[in-house]
Amino acid sequence: MRNTIIPFITIGFLLLGTPAVADQAAAAATPVSEEASQALSKAEADVKQAKAKGSLWTTTADALKKAKEAAAKGDSSATLKLSKSASEQAHLSIGQLNYPLTK
Repeated sequence: MRNTIIPFITIGFLLLGTPAVADQAAAAATPVSEEASQALSKAEADVKQAKAKGSLWTTTADALKKAKEAAAKGDSSATLKLSKSASEQAHLSIGQLNYPLTK
């Protein structure tokens, strides 16, 4: 009797999955808002431009990386905030190229 119950329990767990796995799958499947998605695309383009000009700051690259991670988790608010920060830093780093050199 005991030997026949164990396979049914195992199959039940396999079919239902565990709640933690289901929650992670739902979070990964949740898309970010359109505004956050557009901000992330703009940040990627701005960072690419700063990198091409040789003015990319490490903090800018970190902000973009965190924005992508937030987007993967479906966190629109964090994606928007970090994407805007990355874009702003990219623009500032490009603007810094126009500053006079110090002696």
